[in-house]
Amino acid sequence: MPELPEVEVIARGLHGTLVGRSIQSVEVPGLTRLSEPADTLVPRIMGCTVKRVYRRAKVLLIEMDDGLSVVFHLKMTGRVVHAVKRTANKHDRIMFNLDDGSQLIFSDMRKFGYIRSFAPGELDTWDFLQRVGPEPLETGAAELADLVRDRKSVIKGLLLNQSVVAGVGNIYADESLFRAGVHPETRGNRLSRARALKLFTELQSVLGQAIAENGSSIRDYVNADGDAGSFQNSFNVYGRKGQQCLTCKTMLKTSKVAGRTSVFCPKCQPKQ
Repeated sequence: MPELPEVEVIARGLHGTLVGRSIQSVEVPGLTRLSEPADTLVPRIMGCTVKRVYRRAKVLLIEMDDGLSVVFHLKMTGRVVHAVKRTANKHDRIMFNLDDGSQLIFSDMRKFGYIRSFAPGELDTWDFLQRVGPEPLETGAAELADLVRDRKSVIKGLLLNQSVVAGVGNIYADESLFRAGVHPETRGNRLSRARALKLFTELQSVLGQAIAENGSSIRDYVNADGDAGSFQNSFNVYGRKGQQCLTCKTMLKTSKVAGRTSVFCPKCQPKQ
């Protein structure tokens, strides 16, 4: 599933190419069941001009000049690509034909993603965004550390909890915990302030590096131009089950934490 860095890369790419472009027509090969119905979505966005493209948590948002907002949640296999016009394929869900002859295409093989529109003012009351916690790249590491230090839940679960910190998923939780030397099953209230501060400092570093490297491409993710990311080449633990730790050569281990498989080094990340 695309996490904060991947969605941020897509948003930045689209903002650079879509601003000022208007929607001339819309093709709807097959919306997902979670999407807004075409008969309400299409009339709302016809003729709109893109004002800005941005991200909140793992959600991609396009703001139009009339105040309308179009939201994409990519879930597991969703893609939003700005490309030359082409015919639809079996995974395309909606295609926006733009005034310069290009297309904005939302495709989703597994059909778990969705697209929705919000009239001016409606986005602020969307329950999804109201539940989302602070952005990790817009919040100080010390403030983020204070959010977890009085909690009994395991730290991996707290990192994945979108109401605690926005946009972090399995990849960047595992990588940040490794860099900080924190075991994924350590409880938040067992972390000293120094260790909690180090964890969120490393989280910010990991997210920043991933954005700079165009995100992580494991299976389906591509950026707004259709290009793959490269941060997967920098993984220390994620996806490396049964391999040696790159730091100490100890065999990496796995455990189920907060319902997700976690990969960690038992030596570099001792359990507390």
